[in-house]
Amino acid sequence: MIVSELSRYLRDNRRAAVRDLAYRFDAEPDALRGMLETLERKGRVRKLPADTPCAGGCCQCDPTTIEIYEWVDRHETAVGSPVP
Repeated sequence: MIVSELSRYLRDNRRAAVRDLAYRFDAEPDALRGMLETLERKGRVRKLPADTPCAGGCCQCDPTTIEIYEWVDRHETAVGSPVP
């Protein structure tokens, strides 16, 4: 898997948990974290706070153990505010 595939997936799906990405791409979470950190430094994604619930709706996961990354649209700043 390459960073462009990961970018495309997040752009299309808006946000995803690291463990879901690991399953989707059959990759180790640590390898994905490295790519996600690169995308985060470039301002393409942002890591959401640890207490952000996933979109699954089952409420069985401890939100503090889920790492969720969200795609950042080019017209947004790193904190999520639209650029004037």
